[in-house]
Amino acid sequence: MPNKEKRRRQSSQYDKIIRENMEVTLPEVIREVLGLEILLSEELPDDVQHTRERKPDALKKVTDIQGNTFVLHIEFQVEDEKEMVYRMAEYSIMLMRRYQLPVKQYVIFLKDTKPRMPTGLKTPKLVYSFDLIRIAEISYKLFIKSDNPEVKMLAVLANFDEADREGALTSIITGLLSHSKGDFAERRHFKQLRIFMQLRSSIEQHFDKVMDSVSTFFKEENDYFYRKGEARGEIKGEAKGEAKGEAKGEAKKSRAVVENLIAKLGFSDEQAAEIAEVTVDFVKDIRAGRRTK
Repeated sequence: MPNKEKRRRQSSQYDKIIRENMEVTLPEVIREVLGLEILLSEELPDDVQHTRERKPDALKKVTDIQGNTFVLHIEFQVEDEKEMVYRMAEYSIMLMRRYQLPVKQYVIFLKDTKPRMPTGLKTPKLVYSFDLIRIAEISYKLFIKSDNPEVKMLAVLANFDEADREGALTSIITGLLSHSKGDFAERRHFKQLRIFMQLRSSIEQHFDKVMDSVSTFFKEENDYFYRKGEARGEIKGEAKGEAKGEAKGEAKKSRAVVENLIAKLGFSDEQAAEIAEVTVDFVKDIRAGRRTK
């Protein structure tokens, strides 16, 4: 019973994060993960759960670039529920009845284990199925290339390919820090990331090590030039001065990140450039400068 209660609490935490970030993450998940090119999208009311206690995670009426209009239903799932197929089938029937449109359904499984839940039903009178997608089978690079921190953090649940675990985590963490706007957003994102890490217990020790290595390097907010760049309208109200301050602040921050990656973590020029989102020449200049000191 205690374990069951613990799983229930954890599941509610993941659901909360998914729902909080849905507005930002959903368009990229639809495009990059589901491979759907949507031209028009309309939010649908989520009160179809009149026979269920749980609301659908994402429910939209969409039209793709081929002109096909359908109901798109997405569920983000943590637990490997054998009853999931019945819940999805119920939704499918209710949605078809209400909107008189085809229904496409996807379950995105967030754990790194392989789910055993059935994805279809077949009886003499009914054939039904939904698409099950394991986020652990998707390359983490698909998520870290996004400019949105909420999307970037999904990379921690994805497949690190052949990348070194600490290298992949460094890419995720530095990217998250670079794109979080303000201390409040940064704290929120890392609280969410830490919760997601509970789904990847096998790499948690690597996560802590990387956090210790890189987090202190992102205290450049206290640096004069960085604060000057972030001030925006406070630099005499002049657009030219504002742009100059922002550029200088970003350059200072990027330099600090690169120096950490090559000095403390031993990354190559190409790896450091990819993680810090700068050019290889920028990294080479910093490396050459360090050698001449």
